[in-house]
Amino acid sequence: MMSTNTGGATPNPAREDMLAAIAVSVRNSHEYTGLAELDERVMAAMAAVPREQFVLPAYRHLAYQNTPLPIAAGQTISQPLIVALMTHLLDPQPEDVVLEVGTGSGYQAAVLAGLVSRVYSVEIVEELATEAAGVLARLGYDNVSVRAGDGYAGWPEHAPFDGIIVTAAAEEIPPPLLQQLKPGGKLVIPVGEEHGYQELLLVEVGDNGEVRERSMLPVRFVPLTGERPQAE
Repeated sequence: MMSTNTGGATPNPAREDMLAAIAVSVRNSHEYTGLAELDERVMAAMAAVPREQFVLPAYRHLAYQNTPLPIAAGQTISQPLIVALMTHLLDPQPEDVVLEVGTGSGYQAAVLAGLVSRVYSVEIVEELATEAAGVLARLGYDNVSVRAGDGYAGWPEHAPFDGIIVTAAAEEIPPPLLQQLKPGGKLVIPVGEEHGYQELLLVEVGDNGEVRERSMLPVRFVPLTGERPQAE
């Protein structure tokens, strides 16, 4: 069953300003994405999550600005625009089971939790996985499972997934993630070099297994770390 928990969040002016900023940014990036607005369900999910609970205490006064912010372990929480856009592109449905690669603070998982049946999230930095799992549990997101591990390999025990979101830039699309998508499933992933050009890709696997890619937006993400299989 889809979680309807909002983490105790209530509407406030700062959150409304964040939603307005997201809407403006979406319109301004129309040339890239072809989108004039995002799904109302996604915007409602963004409104329901208390972002201040997912940032460091020193930055909580900035939590609803449309900007990335520092979190533990030298990482960042993504810009709300990017979280909302990636969630929209995934097209989450109430009965979906989705995988997130790169839990970070747990914010993206919390947004997804209000839209799908189950979220599985993998984080390679054990400190972040532990902290995110604690925050999500404290806020009542009981349809999210977090584990520490190498997200490049996905989470095969719970595959196949209706959708997969990757919150770090890979040099190429990890084959294990494609293999863990259901036919008709979607993968949203930034691809590119750490200090070079990166683009946000929407990858769809057709019922016949055909893989289609669409570039949505130039982006800047931290690199996806972990083991890549060595060529034989």
